[in-house]
Amino acid sequence: MSDKHIKQIRDLLGDIVPAQGSQKKKKVAKKKRAIKKVADREKALVKKGDLSQKKLDDLVADALAIEAESAMDADKIGFMCRALTQATMPHKKTGGNEFTRRNGNFRMTIMAPSEVGLPYGTIPRLLMIWVATEAVTSRSKTLVLGTSLSAFMHDIDLDVTGGRWGSIPRLKEQMKRLFSSTIIARYDDPEHTSTKVFPVVESSDLWWSPQKPGQAAIWDSTLTLSDTFFEEIISNPVPVDLRAIAALKKSPLALDIYVWLTYRVSYLKGSTAIPWALLQAQFGAGYPSTPRGLRNFKASFLAALKKVHVVYPAVNVADSKNGLLLTQSKTHIPKAKKPIKSIS
Repeated sequence: MSDKHIKQIRDLLGDIVPAQGSQKKKKVAKKKRAIKKVADREKALVKKGDLSQKKLDDLVADALAIEAESAMDADKIGFMCRALTQATMPHKKTGGNEFTRRNGNFRMTIMAPSEVGLPYGTIPRLLMIWVATEAVTSRSKTLVLGTSLSAFMHDIDLDVTGGRWGSIPRLKEQMKRLFSSTIIARYDDPEHTSTKVFPVVESSDLWWSPQKPGQAAIWDSTLTLSDTFFEEIISNPVPVDLRAIAALKKSPLALDIYVWLTYRVSYLKGSTAIPWALLQAQFGAGYPSTPRGLRNFKASFLAALKKVHVVYPAVNVADSKNGLLLTQSKTHIPKAKKPIKSIS
């Protein structure tokens, strides 16, 4: 392990010093184990060449911070809409105005006006997490986005950059796509069929100036969620660690895998093997339904899974001959003692 990484660890965890009392000794031992776990995961990733050194350094630093302090203590608990953990949005720009993903008997379709287009990539995922988190914590379907563009971008952990390929025009474009979309969730088995339709927003009023992102607007920018989408969010929120989201934000697939795993292991008993063909139907946007397409998807999924495993090491998941093997694991966010109730 390099001196640079040791310094990162000490900066994040603090120097390990002699302590008195069994409680303090346990804390010291826990910190030592955290250092060893991250060092072991780092060596494996470097050996396989899955990440550049810079990206690896950043991921290791984030992982150490997560292991050193719980999301509750760090005030970094966020939420995601359950429907979007079971099926996903497009990873890349997609033609047309309709996109469908499958997860067993569950199907999710996203529809948008053809002149606007479908949301895609990491930005709408970050937006959805911000929206769900604000809805759950504020208990209101009307959300205040902030008085300046830069303040809002900071809230969803995006750097403020202009220009044609900067984050400002991309955020504006993806907000237009996402807030114009409708989500259709359908469950269908031989004995039961149910359909829910969720327009994402009822209305949106954005008062930012992309030319002056730090300049406060005269009025607050707001979103008003549709009744059905608001009820879906606050009735079935999936908790996530916002530090893990920030660490994985450059990979739409890694974000999807992380939020799915946090939800899936929350009710998993024993173990289950999920065939790769089913995972491709759920996550594999852009991969053809051919043997080669399945192989390419599997390789991409496992590469993204390695990143997820760095920030969520407690999850027991592995490749097997029958598919992806999930075994009962500790949830990344401890389960709430009481369920969150809907507010009408």
